[in-house]
Amino acid sequence: MKLRDLVEKAAAKNAKTIAVAHAADKEVIQAVKMAAEHLSARFLLTGDSGKLKELLANEPKFNAEIIHADSPEESAAKAVRAVREQEADVLMKGNLPSSTLLKSVLNRHEGLRSKMVLSHVAVFEVPDYDRLMYVTDSALNIAPSLEELGHILQNAVHVAHSVGNPMPKAAVLAAIETVNPKMEATLNAAAIVQMCNRGQITGCIADGPLALDNAVSQAAALQKGISGSVAGQADILLVPSIEAGNMLYKSMIYFAKANVAAVIAGAKAPIALTSRADTAENKLYSIALAICASQEQ
Repeated sequence: MKLRDLVEKAAAKNAKTIAVAHAADKEVIQAVKMAAEHLSARFLLTGDSGKLKELLANEPKFNAEIIHADSPEESAAKAVRAVREQEADVLMKGNLPSSTLLKSVLNRHEGLRSKMVLSHVAVFEVPDYDRLMYVTDSALNIAPSLEELGHILQNAVHVAHSVGNPMPKAAVLAAIETVNPKMEATLNAAAIVQMCNRGQITGCIADGPLALDNAVSQAAALQKGISGSVAGQADILLVPSIEAGNMLYKSMIYFAKANVAAVIAGAKAPIALTSRADTAENKLYSIALAICASQEQ
């Protein structure tokens, strides 16, 4: 499967409504316009109504409603409210800091909290690689506990299911492939595997601890004598810390030249993350991924 297949999959769904927080920005409107063209989605655009009308004046007409807001905080609150009240299916980050959006998402009374931990799920299409790779969590959870790692993996599994992988293989990453009491990542990895085996985490096959090479390369796994259905064949890479995830994420982009789609999962609705550094293509992929993930929730 390729990331472009996500666009076709999302386009085949019933039309979804996307609430865009603080959308009065040229690049955000371009991403919205592209999604409207490819996905037949409806948009609720929060932000300065005057600026939004000006930005939309020279664009082809698409299905969008403007909701005025005077500040990024108000934009975030109104976009989150639209999703909470089921006026929208997906939340999308516009031109505002992620922390501002997440503050509204995590509001105990007016946000989108669920029983799950929120986590970042990135789906990579690596050139000459035979499958999509899911990396989690590279952006939100700094040093996740064992319980949080379980939630993070379950979120990634839900995203993989929504894309069309019914039983993803998850590698719980560490620096080595054996349990070492002095390395907490290996202890957590072994515990996560047991949680999967006993049904505490569902919908995937997990193994670990595994080093990155043994998770993605069958030749490397064979050389080290590591067997099993996950070694060399992982779909999901569960990292032990935000540093490991962030470095892996950026290595995929800058060294492997991968395309990426990214969402925040674990809230009551998926959150599409786009940034100015994303290509137009990757922005479209993230929106399509969020639409697909909304089917799982």
